[in-house]
Amino acid sequence: MTRRVLHVISTLTRGGAEKQLALLAARLPRDEFDVHVCAISRGGPLEEELRAAGIPTTVIGKQWKYDPLAWWQLRRHIARLKPDLVQTWMFTANAYGRTAARWAGVKHIVASERCVDSWKGGLQLAIDRRLARKTEAIIANSRGVKEFYVASGVPAEKLVVIENGILPAAPSDITHDQLCDELGIPRGVHLVGAVGRLWHQKRIKDLIWAADLLKVIRADVHLLIIGEGPLRESLEEFRDACQIQDKVHFLGVRNDVMRLMPHFALLWLASDYEGLPNVVMEAMSAGVPVVATDIPGTRDLVIHGETGFLTSVGDRANLARFAHKLLEDPAMRTRFGAAGRERVEIEFSVQRMVAAHAELYRRLLG
Repeated sequence: MTRRVLHVISTLTRGGAEKQLALLAARLPRDEFDVHVCAISRGGPLEEELRAAGIPTTVIGKQWKYDPLAWWQLRRHIARLKPDLVQTWMFTANAYGRTAARWAGVKHIVASERCVDSWKGGLQLAIDRRLARKTEAIIANSRGVKEFYVASGVPAEKLVVIENGILPAAPSDITHDQLCDELGIPRGVHLVGAVGRLWHQKRIKDLIWAADLLKVIRADVHLLIIGEGPLRESLEEFRDACQIQDKVHFLGVRNDVMRLMPHFALLWLASDYEGLPNVVMEAMSAGVPVVATDIPGTRDLVIHGETGFLTSVGDRANLARFAHKLLEDPAMRTRFGAAGRERVEIEFSVQRMVAAHAELYRRLLG
């Protein structure tokens, strides 16, 4: 007998949580689980991927921060679908989805926390604690996320750690020189990648500053910033004020990040908080060493001195120093890249992530 599972998330853009949901939904055993997906706010590129994989997908169209109509439509959709279990993803979907599922009579409700959400204030954490009472399990994607929510008052026995999974990276279909030509960058230079939303959490300004420091000692490094966000204009102004527009390139949103990734000499991540960052896993899968801030999530992935380097949040000098160390030593880059690829293949496979979710569902559903 198959059991119906509904996943509820805010959007289906190419964010970290959204990618994990899509990987999970498409790979849960079809003979056991009838999987459906609902996006509360809007769809995105993953919507078509889910439908192509045969996953029924619904978009509610929430328009406002507090949108009672969207909540009512979600509740009606859940009541009509009659799922055996509802899993919600991140704060908006956790709040709307759990309450709507309860009102619709769903007996088994699971939430997902994907980040060390230091942005949350007292109100948001109070909502998390209250909703946890009626939630059978709360999936955290790293030990750091679990520790954050336990410290915030969520019962430890409710939290289950299931780490993200990553597919093996496919070879790029272009050469390094072809990519440089495509981007209008001189051939033969080192490309440093930074991927993420242009928002305060990601501390992109630190990376521009570090690139400026690197420019003092070497002329062969170009920083590629992939992503969009509300800070793009101010970050471009900062880059121009540093007079480093010839070395720092904003590429916007790209749907071919893994086509570019193998050509990075290294990946930079300067965030002040994360969950278990997909982009670090993607870089490691592609054999790219990582220089990142030493925070919960990244330290679960990057082994300092073996697959990359970790440094304190805001330490721009060390971001530049460790990058220079890798750029000066091709053998080290190769060694770190191979170790990172092996680590994600063994410890962070998609198969392992899917199996852990399926086992949790079986336990809750009896």
